[in-house]
Amino acid sequence: MRAYNKNMPTFAQTKYELVIIGAGPTGLGAAVYATREGMSTLVLDKSVVGGLAAITDRIDNYPGFDQGVSGLDLSEHLENHARRFGAEIHTGVEVQGLTRSESIIHVQTSAGAVQAEAVLIATGSTYKHLSVPGEQEYIGRGVHFCATCDAPLYRGRDVAVVGGGNSAIQESLFIAKFAKHVTLLVRGPQLSGTEILREQLQALPNVSFHYNTVVDSLRGDTTRITGLHARDTATGNEHDIRTDAVFVFIGLLANTQPFATTIELDPGGFVITQDDFATSLPGVYAAGDVRSGSTWQIASAVGEGVSATLAIRAYLDQLHHAAHTAKTMARRHAKTPAASRADA
Repeated sequence: MRAYNKNMPTFAQTKYELVIIGAGPTGLGAAVYATREGMSTLVLDKSVVGGLAAITDRIDNYPGFDQGVSGLDLSEHLENHARRFGAEIHTGVEVQGLTRSESIIHVQTSAGAVQAEAVLIATGSTYKHLSVPGEQEYIGRGVHFCATCDAPLYRGRDVAVVGGGNSAIQESLFIAKFAKHVTLLVRGPQLSGTEILREQLQALPNVSFHYNTVVDSLRGDTTRITGLHARDTATGNEHDIRTDAVFVFIGLLANTQPFATTIELDPGGFVITQDDFATSLPGVYAAGDVRSGSTWQIASAVGEGVSATLAIRAYLDQLHHAAHTAKTMARRHAKTPAASRADA
């Protein structure tokens, strides 16, 4: 996998049929289909290839890898596949905004401007972090943000969950199927999720709750998480909790800042799309975790990238047909004598 590019790249072209913003599974999956169909395709990412998948220690639910696959390996496979068909991929390039002029999308980047006939936004989302000592060090090694991806790794073990909303409750219900015991650490005085979810979780015998509780730090043995230090905000009491994993579900941040003034977003900042993944700006599409209503799963993110690419192919076909028709009519018009045009 290519590392962060400190030197600004030189783009091979000034205009592409498709510019994909984001080199995670969604963007790379789209790039495979786009380039295989002959579209000139540029993929840009401000960080590294793979996105959040690249920092996931183990992925056990991606079809085709029956023994599981590391996030780094999966990212490299996706990148190599896209490059095989001719995708141009640049990391370390930050997209700063989009504007549309006639049928062209102008993409402003930290490496200069580039033009596109269509754009796919696949910038994903970022998990809100606890921002406490030890968290960054153990991401993927006991600190997780996806129960569907990682809960099966902790079968018969003790797990802590941070959060108290619907996402935390739903993910805890799933984790409890595998874990020996689940400890929920809730910042507020009670769970804030829907009543039916609260009742389902509270009825489980292997789940306990600590309310008015915040996590101050995480600890480990340099290879894995071993516990955390928590504090009761109501009493001020502090205590250590031994755990084999910490799942953090305190929200997601959509990576949509460069598009906030040009693309319609939902109240959470995620891109609103139509059934064909088109956004409110013609020629611009969105797929994967950045899209409102996403399932936040790698397999479905890749599928959305592919589906969006098929819609983009149809859009480009219409665009090219319209352009060809306009040129043909212009040529015919130019060949028609002025007198005949006047008579007509």
